[in-house]
Amino acid sequence: MTQRHPHVGPPHTLHSLLEWRALIELSLLPCSWPLLMQAPRGDGHPVLLLPGFMADEATLAPLRWFLSMLGHDVRTWGFGRNVGFQARHATALEQKIRHLHHASGGRRVSLVGWSLGGVFALYGAHQAGDCVRQVVTLGSPISVDEGGSQSPAMVQALYRLIAHPLGPGVHAAQPRVKKLRERRLPPVPMSCLYSLTDGVVPPQEATLDGDPALHENIRVLGSHSGLGFNPMALAIIAERLAQGEGQWRPFQPEGWMGLVYRRLAGARGAAAAA
Repeated sequence: MTQRHPHVGPPHTLHSLLEWRALIELSLLPCSWPLLMQAPRGDGHPVLLLPGFMADEATLAPLRWFLSMLGHDVRTWGFGRNVGFQARHATALEQKIRHLHHASGGRRVSLVGWSLGGVFALYGAHQAGDCVRQVVTLGSPISVDEGGSQSPAMVQALYRLIAHPLGPGVHAAQPRVKKLRERRLPPVPMSCLYSLTDGVVPPQEATLDGDPALHENIRVLGSHSGLGFNPMALAIIAERLAQGEGQWRPFQPEGWMGLVYRRLAGARGAAAAA
């Protein structure tokens, strides 16, 4: 059985203070590019990218460019800045997924969500599961316990300031998100990328309990703020999306990716991906 990470409590304070290391991850992207371009190519099916809290499509530019160069039909949600789990965005997302499915001649859409974008992706897979091929989340709070989010107080305060004065619990209480609140999983393959040094979303919230035939947790190295352009994360996303429809299998890094992944993530990371 696929299991959540056993971490308890919020992220380590040091990890939160060092979120600026995302700049280092960004600086590694150019020198990693030749290796990344050896990733398996896509089959041209629609891939919808969903930004994190307080982010917009611009933050997804490196990921969009990379996946487009590999042959994917990449789209972004087109709703502007992600200002919380708003009802209007949730409704528009379902419509967007169904539109892409129809416009592509019935091809299923893969959803890739960063941080809060991953929660939207999970919601979209529940609402339009017949149109979704797979879901990939990047440091997303998809397994929040009844006690509430364990993200740093500053992050929760920002959500209250921008999204709702009563915090994310208000949006989680919406009738439309009952399946998310009960941590029910959609009947589509789902890969959850997480980092033990994530300074925003603790690993127990970014991972899930599920059926290993459909659900997996994959450990990467890096910050929360850099997951959208972290070279290791990009390579894994490309490998996951390259699988044909109906041919999904758990992540087993092979070739150059396997060599690099095992060297950097270590045996524990490889085991977490199994």
